[in-house]
Amino acid sequence: MAVGGGKRKRGKILWSKLYSFSCVQPSTLESDDGDGGHSLEGPGFSRVVYCNQSHMHRRAPLWYPNNCISTTKYNAVTFLPKATFEQFRRVANLYFLLAAALSLTPVAPFSAVSMIAPLVFVVGLSMAKEALEDWRRFMQDLKVNSRKVSVHKSKGQFVTKTWEKLRVGDVVKVEKDQFFPADLLLLSSSYEDGICYVETMNLDGETNLKVKRALEVTLPLDGDAAFVDFTAMIRCEDPNPSLYTFVGNLDYQDKVFPIDPSQVLLRDSKLRNTEFVYGVVIFTGPDTKVMQNAMKSPSKRSTIEKQMDYIIYFMFNILVFISLVSSIGFAAKTKFSMPKWWYMRPQHTTNLYDPNRAVLSGVFHLVTALILYGYLIPISLYVSIEVVKVLQATFIDQDIQMYDEETGVTAEARTSNLNEELGQVVTILSDKTGTLTCNQMEFIKCSIAGVSYGVSSTDVEIAAAKHMAADRRRRKNSSKGDKDSQDSFEEQDSQAAEIELECITISRPDTAKKPSIKGFAFEDGRLMNQSWLKEPEAETHLMFFRILAVCHAAIPVENSETGNFNYEAESPDEAALLVAAREFGFEFCRRTQSSVFVREQYPTPGQPVE
Repeated sequence: MAVGGGKRKRGKILWSKLYSFSCVQPSTLESDDGDGGHSLEGPGFSRVVYCNQSHMHRRAPLWYPNNCISTTKYNAVTFLPKATFEQFRRVANLYFLLAAALSLTPVAPFSAVSMIAPLVFVVGLSMAKEALEDWRRFMQDLKVNSRKVSVHKSKGQFVTKTWEKLRVGDVVKVEKDQFFPADLLLLSSSYEDGICYVETMNLDGETNLKVKRALEVTLPLDGDAAFVDFTAMIRCEDPNPSLYTFVGNLDYQDKVFPIDPSQVLLRDSKLRNTEFVYGVVIFTGPDTKVMQNAMKSPSKRSTIEKQMDYIIYFMFNILVFISLVSSIGFAAKTKFSMPKWWYMRPQHTTNLYDPNRAVLSGVFHLVTALILYGYLIPISLYVSIEVVKVLQATFIDQDIQMYDEETGVTAEARTSNLNEELGQVVTILSDKTGTLTCNQMEFIKCSIAGVSYGVSSTDVEIAAAKHMAADRRRRKNSSKGDKDSQDSFEEQDSQAAEIELECITISRPDTAKKPSIKGFAFEDGRLMNQSWLKEPEAETHLMFFRILAVCHAAIPVENSETGNFNYEAESPDEAALLVAAREFGFEFCRRTQSSVFVREQYPTPGQPVE
């Protein structure tokens, strides 16, 4: 069946002319013929990029930073002062620093070593933990900066370079499932109309694919050899953190073309469902939009640590109170009893025991008492907490239940300062369910002509049945002895039991395993194997299946192993509906500028008709 056109004309497929793709065309498309562009006058639009001439950006005034990024908290110069400052933000460490300083005076009851050594040990241990975690961040940055990408060198030859060596103006080739190394202007793609799919999950959390479209004037740049003599100039906005806006002009072939966000590929987004794209680097390293949105690694303090500060304040007040009482008693004893102790020679004593200066002696004793009773504040508590946090982070990294088998990614604790905050989330405010799920869609049920088809139970139904069963048991235990309520509960129990039994009996045979066909978990003999032809309203069923196979913006890709078609769609919803249509006997196989072609197992099963 061909929908939307009767003739099969050969020619390039301009996906952007389809209604489904027209939404990604720039609003200034009327200027695509080179008659004009955006007005870039005024501050904030001073950036100039010479395409395929990166050497122009290695010296002033067009010098731009390289593509190396850093998310570390410290460096070799700032580590000692910054880490020391972070440690003495803790009240206990500040107290012991004061006590260590006072231990150098004659009024100290202990040697200076006994006060300084524990403080150095505790602070050194915490700083070592900070250094270890920052080293891990440095190694992650090194791994990212060492990723490879193909860069145009000269005469149409592309060579492999690391991300950190990219410069503004370089022409790069990014292949399927690779991350974009910098903010790029899309020049062309493997599709003839310059369409490409982009996953921006690392930027905004969205798993649905975004469609990007190159300017028509750059579509001929679809191969390595096309860049031999390619030169152009881009004038655009200065670096800023706005992910959804971009204003610029492309000066190419003596004409000016407007650029908007639909032509910009942002760093840390990934190329999907497209074999390759060519792009020119606009922003690098700290100038990219993702890094403009990134904050410096903050000094994170957990709730428990903040609470410990209040406890230390309270204990310090108790310590001061005990020391005051002790010093007042010492001053009184020195003034009134010291003169009677002739063997202490009070006339020739120091200020520490001078009965004529009892107040001064009391002040000196206050300092002594603060040091003497200082062990009321447990410095070892911080040591224990730091050790526990490091061990917790190690256990998180090695937790097999937090390992994703599909991607091969393990959990990684980049910092252990907030370990105790995990698992304490009470309320989640979310704008949609996709934020909390894997965004994997399966075709399980459908309704045609008012009749529900599909005998499998969804995970929601199974969970609801289990919840009702647990609630029923709870109400039974709480309602013993009350006959009226018992009768009412028995009636509700019978209804709940029926629902639960229905969900259990019609649930998928093996819910622990994924369906053999990805995205398709439908079970109902009334529709499968062309049985829908026996239904009362077969024409309605036919229209339903055709709509599934036609109303979408997906692209078919033939699977050489199975002979079937896989579908590259913006969202898993579209892909699941197309897989369902294929399994029902309506396989979307190709499309042209004005037609959609479907292979139908109708009216004769086993003999598909296009």
